[in-house]
Amino acid sequence: MKLFYSKILLFGEYGIIKNSKGLAIPYNFYKGTLKKCESHKQCKPHPQCESHGQCESHLQKEEEARKSNEALREFATYLQNLMEEENPIVRFNLEKLNADIAEGMYFDSSIPQGYGVGSSGALVAAIYSEYAIEPISAMENLTREKLLQLKAIFGKMESFFHGTSSGLDPLNSYLSLPILINSQDHIEPTGIPSQTPNGKGAVFLLDSGVIGETAPMVRIFMENMKNEAFQKMLKDEFIKYTDACIDDFLKGRFKSLFGNIKSLSGIVLNHFKPMIPKEFHTLWKQGIDSGDYFLKLCGSGGGGYILGFTEDLEKAKRALSNHKLEVVYQF
Repeated sequence: MKLFYSKILLFGEYGIIKNSKGLAIPYNFYKGTLKKCESHKQCKPHPQCESHGQCESHLQKEEEARKSNEALREFATYLQNLMEEENPIVRFNLEKLNADIAEGMYFDSSIPQGYGVGSSGALVAAIYSEYAIEPISAMENLTREKLLQLKAIFGKMESFFHGTSSGLDPLNSYLSLPILINSQDHIEPTGIPSQTPNGKGAVFLLDSGVIGETAPMVRIFMENMKNEAFQKMLKDEFIKYTDACIDDFLKGRFKSLFGNIKSLSGIVLNHFKPMIPKEFHTLWKQGIDSGDYFLKLCGSGGGGYILGFTEDLEKAKRALSNHKLEVVYQF
């Protein structure tokens, strides 16, 4: 079975709902694959554990596999309902899927859930790849129409997990390519500047230590959208700086990028506070004031990872020494 990777939406969270640009990149540090237990009645214990019962780590793994198998069972029912709609957007070999689930199949994944790096997206991509009837291949020459078709299919599938989905996370995981979202009906694979090993500047992930939930955060955003002043801010400030950051990043204009990131970070702190865990409000502002680093939401926020940008990684590490940093990209 194939591996499917996590993703990071570098820019575009919330804005893409209202047609801003977006830029998503694969993040190969985390990955998942569909697996079956060797014996579908019960996974085998590690050989070294057989003499004194199962070790704790194996028991935990077995429990995770069991929960994942149960979730797949529910997902299969949801996919069956999708196929029963008039003119279904996608068809699956449900007989094979249900048989594999009955044999103990689960999604073996290192992608943390509720962290904004696409755990459900990787699962959706894996199920589509393995069980869709006449799937659109990731290897073929993908026209804009086919990309939009895939995005629509993945949006329908991933809605099972979040209530609503743009389909971008699974698309990114399925293609394993950076994706530029120009607008809701114009998306394309793109190239990003090559990394500089040991580069001074970096994009990093900051672990908030709290699991975030997408649906409640999106509800807050949609409620805010009823406010005219918030709508104006989104269009005139948030989307303007998001689009500028994407243009700068893709063209490798890092000096200009940091000016725009600083503005974007301030806008998020002022207008998206409910999406930022409270204990990070001060840290967020300290970064803007010092210029040592700039923070932004990673996905919908509310917890999980926070995305950071710095022109001087060592300086950012010192300023954030009490927190766990994970470097994603260096330049």
